[in-house]
Amino acid sequence: MSRILIVDDEPGIRTALAAFFRQEGYATSMAADGHEALAAVKNGNLDLVISDLRMPGMDGIALMREIRQWSPETLVVLMTAFASVETAVEALREGAADYFTKPVELDEAGVRVRSLLERRDLLRENRYLREVIDRSFNFNFIIGESEPMKQLYRMIEKIAPSRSTVLVTGPSGSGKELIARAIHQRSDRAAKPFIAVNCGSIPESLFESELFGHKKGSFTGATQDREGVFSLADKGTLFLDEIGELPLAMQVKLLRVLQDGEVKPVGATAGHEVDVRILAATNRDLEQEVAEGRFREDLFYRLNIIRIRMPGLRERWTDIPLLAGHFVEKFNREFRKSVKGIGAEAMQVMVAHEWKGQVRELENAMERAVLLCDGDFIQPSDLPMGSAGATAIDQLPGADSGLSDAVSMFERQYIRHMLERYQGNRGETARALGVDPSTLYRKMEKHHLLDS
Repeated sequence: MSRILIVDDEPGIRTALAAFFRQEGYATSMAADGHEALAAVKNGNLDLVISDLRMPGMDGIALMREIRQWSPETLVVLMTAFASVETAVEALREGAADYFTKPVELDEAGVRVRSLLERRDLLRENRYLREVIDRSFNFNFIIGESEPMKQLYRMIEKIAPSRSTVLVTGPSGSGKELIARAIHQRSDRAAKPFIAVNCGSIPESLFESELFGHKKGSFTGATQDREGVFSLADKGTLFLDEIGELPLAMQVKLLRVLQDGEVKPVGATAGHEVDVRILAATNRDLEQEVAEGRFREDLFYRLNIIRIRMPGLRERWTDIPLLAGHFVEKFNREFRKSVKGIGAEAMQVMVAHEWKGQVRELENAMERAVLLCDGDFIQPSDLPMGSAGATAIDQLPGADSGLSDAVSMFERQYIRHMLERYQGNRGETARALGVDPSTLYRKMEKHHLLDS
């Protein structure tokens, strides 16, 4: 249901307009001046504001400018009894969606408002579809070519089209939300919202309101109705990260929603249906949490219909060059630097490092390294662990033949990746790698990449 705010310093006008649009099926609220209206905009998600142009204090155009700063997608329609071409042109130039003259013809206003909201919804959907198409429904935003990642991609392909609940597990910092986004983008819900919520960051007293919404006056501070994330994700996907942090009392209510498909906002007398696919993630052992009474068994089984695991960086260590290269490019852009790559000694340190903080730790290390690097290539001294902090290379999966073989494996994989990126152009690949073409040729020959 679209939400409309009526702003006018004349009580009769704002009451009449609010009553009309309520009858038209909109959720309406009112404000007596620009300052009160701006507070309402900051407090909630409004779809449309209909405001008088001439008001004491903050006039309609000043209010519209503030709304564009706080809520760019909220449409603003201005109305005035002082109709003139000049004021209409000024209002439209400033960003007004439309312009009504007083006395407002209600039936015409209803048609124009409906058209504005329908057009806004269509533009939103088209923009989202373009974003999905731009990503080409592939895994480019998940970086990795190791065998564990290939197995992960195959699993995502299988489960994405279903409506089943998925539990994503893996260490903190490994990228579990990327899996959830990949599942959503390859599902038939890709054009609908993907809403991510970190259950570990919500105060316990606000859980119910955050998930299910609330009605105005239902508790101290509830100054207006608010939709919860279940309603915002309707027809789309809701990702509940750190699901193990959910309090027991909320676990019961979440289970009921999963079973009935209905949410009831705090303070509401009745619930409403939602169509939401649930993806949840945790770094905890939920079976152990169930055994120790901290997580409901029935909710665990409801969430654990399909389980998918994001491998830790230690398991997919052959992806480190690709990930590190990606982060070097990212921080080059951010810091306006031109670091060409990672030196061999630094790469050896990175290969052998334990990476307890997973991909997040690697990203932080590359941010520091790019910022501190004074030459073309990152050196061990640029890394937070320096030349120390390495663990035995033979502890890495598939790396039982020594450090030199492991680094050689990295080198081959990275050169192949860069060749693919530059569509086989050896000159561009050599420049990107910071070597001359003859060196690249020798390395390609060494790694049997000349005919690949």
